[in-house]
Amino acid sequence: MRISTNNNIELPPILEEFLNYFSTIKARSPNTVKAYEYDLVLFFRFIKVRKNLSSDSDFDQIDISDVDISLIESIDLNDLYAYLSFVTHERSNTPPARARKVASLRSFYNYLYAKRKVITKNPALELESPKLGIRQPVYLTLDESMKLLDSIDGPFKERDYAIITLFLNCGLRLSELANINISDIKDDKLTVIGKGNKQRTVYLNDACISAINEYLKVRPHDGVKDKKALFLSKRLQRISIKTIQYIVKKHLKDANLDGKKYSTHKLRHTAATLMYRYGKVDIRTLQRLLGHSNVSTTQIYTHVDDSQLRDAVSKNPLSELNSNNKN
Repeated sequence: MRISTNNNIELPPILEEFLNYFSTIKARSPNTVKAYEYDLVLFFRFIKVRKNLSSDSDFDQIDISDVDISLIESIDLNDLYAYLSFVTHERSNTPPARARKVASLRSFYNYLYAKRKVITKNPALELESPKLGIRQPVYLTLDESMKLLDSIDGPFKERDYAIITLFLNCGLRLSELANINISDIKDDKLTVIGKGNKQRTVYLNDACISAINEYLKVRPHDGVKDKKALFLSKRLQRISIKTIQYIVKKHLKDANLDGKKYSTHKLRHTAATLMYRYGKVDIRTLQRLLGHSNVSTTQIYTHVDDSQLRDAVSKNPLSELNSNNKN
């Protein structure tokens, strides 16, 4: 029996099997597994209400431990769309949130139909994802990035400077940065484990190497609980994701930048945008650097700089011609 980590409820065996498969065989991250678990628990609660199988008036307390294959087999495409309508209107889910729920349903039904072969039809095959508009990434300008770095001070300034330097120069994910071990750094190469336990190499520039070396000079040695970890908390253990988020928010505030607008992920956007805009990095290189499995994810950075479009038009050899100088 598996107890849900989201809301401490007992999961049905078939959902437990899927989550174990998703985690071990598909090697998805704990955060992704937790998100899919949440989505499918919500889905089964909705189905039990829709099919009048629950008398519990508190939706979030509905027991789903009795969900079995016969109930799942009774679900059709109309039920799936009704669920998406529910999360849209009753739960105010955004298109990206609904798209994730579609992905969780597709993965779950594919597992039951193609892997376990315990259902005779797969209604999720025809389930369409909501259209997602192109969202412009929020990022710091070059001047704002330099202002942020210049403002870093305090008792842990070397550590905090190195953390933010890595974010701004390498475009690391939050979890990737928190999990860096000292042994992961070899000369100018940093090995990180990204989504899906995929390993990639990130090359460190001079600013990163310098910031790490300055931090290592003051990094504690005595009483350290995780000697492998590069970045340590004040309790001398591997720095947590929440602590890194706090550090970034604090220094954004100290730099008089909008701490609510920006975050660690926005610093990742900043690194990608600056490399694309100033480094003229091609989209495939940027994809590999950021660890995106699909280039379509990386393509948001090709839309961020209207000045490049304006500049391209202005460089057209016909740009200086006008009707007054034709004669």
